[in-house]
Amino acid sequence: MPGGVRCSRAASPVLCPGGWPHSLLELASRCNGFNPPPNQGPDPSLVYRPDVDPDVAKDKGSFRNYTSGPLLDRVLATYKLMHTRQTVDFVRKKHAQFGGFSYKKMTIMEAVDMLDGLVDESDPDVDFPNSFHAFQTAEGIRKAHPDKDWFHLVGLLHDLGKVLALAGEPQWAVVGDTFPVGCRPQASVVFCDSTFQDNPDLQDPLYSTELGMYQPHCGLENVLMSWGHDEYMYQMMKFNKFSLPPEE
Repeated sequence: MPGGVRCSRAASPVLCPGGWPHSLLELASRCNGFNPPPNQGPDPSLVYRPDVDPDVAKDKGSFRNYTSGPLLDRVLATYKLMHTRQTVDFVRKKHAQFGGFSYKKMTIMEAVDMLDGLVDESDPDVDFPNSFHAFQTAEGIRKAHPDKDWFHLVGLLHDLGKVLALAGEPQWAVVGDTFPVGCRPQASVVFCDSTFQDNPDLQDPLYSTELGMYQPHCGLENVLMSWGHDEYMYQMMKFNKFSLPPEE
């Protein structure tokens, strides 16, 4: 697949029935024709999350559990493929493949809608479409930071790079946590001790050292990160000259 997705900077105005929506979730629900079940409100993800009742909600400390849980086998298999195949050579080839951003042009909401068809196989906490997660994140940020509208937008956009998985890329090359390539994996990387054994870069006398191909204090801008939705979205935003306000 040549190039990547070039998102337009603005979507066409959408008129939804029922007056001005109170939240991004309500807007999405109306525009997508979603009719929420009784007593569940307008958030479509509630259909997939029976634990939203505050009395039975999941404790924050139990999120990102990579040692047990019903999705652990799926998550571990995804990370095993990722940590085996994400090499310096692979990452450089992906930058060349997608760096032209010539594959497709779409609005932000069209990209969000595409994520209706994606369940992230690296996520130990969710088993529902990523589009719902986008709205949940945006609404959570808006609740915590009501004065930072740009931050709400970031929450909505943060996983849009996962459209690559719907355009033919395997999930191990799209989802999951990122890490530097070209050096020995740090202990903080998910499943570090059990998933990198077959990565060919670790047989390289340079890439297998602590600093690898880098110099001390080289700066994050000079570090080559594993390829996935985060790196792709970052590069796409730079390409479209997307900017965020400075934070003090």
